[in-house]
Amino acid sequence: MGGELKYEIAQNAYIKLVLHALKHKTAAVNGVLAGSLVISTDGCHTVQVSDAVPLFHSQIALLPSLEIALIQIEEYYRAQDMGIVGYFHANERFDDAELSSVAKNIGDHIYRNFSQAAVILLDNQKLKSLPKGKDRSPVVQLYTKDASKNWKLAGSDGSSQLTIKEPSANVVLLDYIASEKWQDIVDFDDHLDDISKDWLNPELFK
Repeated sequence: MGGELKYEIAQNAYIKLVLHALKHKTAAVNGVLAGSLVISTDGCHTVQVSDAVPLFHSQIALLPSLEIALIQIEEYYRAQDMGIVGYFHANERFDDAELSSVAKNIGDHIYRNFSQAAVILLDNQKLKSLPKGKDRSPVVQLYTKDASKNWKLAGSDGSSQLTIKEPSANVVLLDYIASEKWQDIVDFDDHLDDISKDWLNPELFK
C-alpha cells in the first residue's frame, strides 16, 4: 500500500470509549471502532474512525458473546457504508500499560478482515493528568501492525499517529467527566442482559 497511513477518530467515538472505561474502573473493558479508509488525491491513506461501540466489561474474552456482537455491529455499519476498523481496550489495573494477549487476539481477528486495523489502549496516566493541563492529544495509545505482523506502539519511530478530528475533544470530555456522563453508557454486556438497552447509545450526546 503506497502513501502515508494516518488514523483519525471523531470526538464522539473517542469520548464514548473513555466514558465506558470510567464507568467500569475496576474491570477491563473493550470496544470496537467503526469507520472507513479514505484515500486523498495526494495518496495519503487515512483510517477515519467515525463511531465506537462499547462491548464488554465482564468476561471480555468470551468468544460466543464477542462473535454475536461483531456480527450485529458489522451488519449495522455495513448499511452506513462503514466497517469495523479497529479495537479499543482498557486494562483492569490502573498501572498496567501493556497490550494484553486478549487485546492482541481480538485485534488480530479484526486485522484479518481489515489490514489497516488499529488497536487503541487507554493510557490511564494521561487520563489522570488531563484536568491539570491543556493537552489536546488523545488519552490513548495507538498500536498498529509492523512489518513482522506484530502489534507495535505507533509514533515512537515517526510512524502512524492518532489524532482527534475535533481539537477541543478533551475539553468536552472533561465536562462529561465532571457531570458523571459515564453513568449513561450502555455496552453490549448491558444489551445482552436487557435487550431494551441500546448498544448504539443514541441518546448519549443529546
